[in-house]
Amino acid sequence: MAKTLAIANQKGGVGKTTTAVNLAAGLAVAEHPTLLVDLDPQGNATTGLGVKKAGLYPTVYHVLLDNEPAEKAILDTELPHLRLLPSEVDLVGAEIELVALERRESRLKTGLEPVMGSYDYVIIDCPPSLGLLTINALVAADRVLVPLQCEFYALEGLTHLLKTVKLVCERLNRRLGVAGIVLTMFDGRTSLALQIRDEVHRYLPGEVFETLIPRNVRLSEAPSHGKPVMLYDLRSSGATAYLELTREVLDHE
Repeated sequence: MAKTLAIANQKGGVGKTTTAVNLAAGLAVAEHPTLLVDLDPQGNATTGLGVKKAGLYPTVYHVLLDNEPAEKAILDTELPHLRLLPSEVDLVGAEIELVALERRESRLKTGLEPVMGSYDYVIIDCPPSLGLLTINALVAADRVLVPLQCEFYALEGLTHLLKTVKLVCERLNRRLGVAGIVLTMFDGRTSLALQIRDEVHRYLPGEVFETLIPRNVRLSEAPSHGKPVMLYDLRSSGATAYLELTREVLDHE
């Protein structure tokens, strides 16, 4: 049965989708059959793997709201061991539409159950909010991995997210835990980045991944080419960092 990781942070622009795409790609490169679920209405993980969103049917939206089989919506990618459950613009309205449905918090979990045996890992890219889509991801997941940008307000949102994880664990998903915090957009030349790193380690001892994801031009460019960074520039510092993070995630299991 697949191990399921939700990549979550309600703050936008923290490297969440970059982490979801490249961790999923790293696991696939390590020959672990991996499914990336794009649960963000912006659909950046979908385009980041080279899939055109226009006219896509079915997608994760139809799995959540129309009970379409997930297998019907899952697509192959350029990496042999990586598959994608894509997103598109209809998902924007899903938060409102889910409210009226039965078992609204567990629709994703139910939709994924028939395919879980086909993968070693399922990585869910959450939207930048703590609404019903993210709750669905947390109910479906075993662990939450939190990308945290090395900037001044980073810790503010983290407290709220960890409180939500605790509530979901108590009420909806007993097995949910925190896989760890990964520091993103790290620039070791600035004293602020070093200060944030030390503060996070002090605030959450033992819960922070050793790997630091650097600010890296190749990481920013790769999505516009529809590729994970390993396929775009394997020798870049971004690719090296995500392969290191993949190794840490595998070692944690």
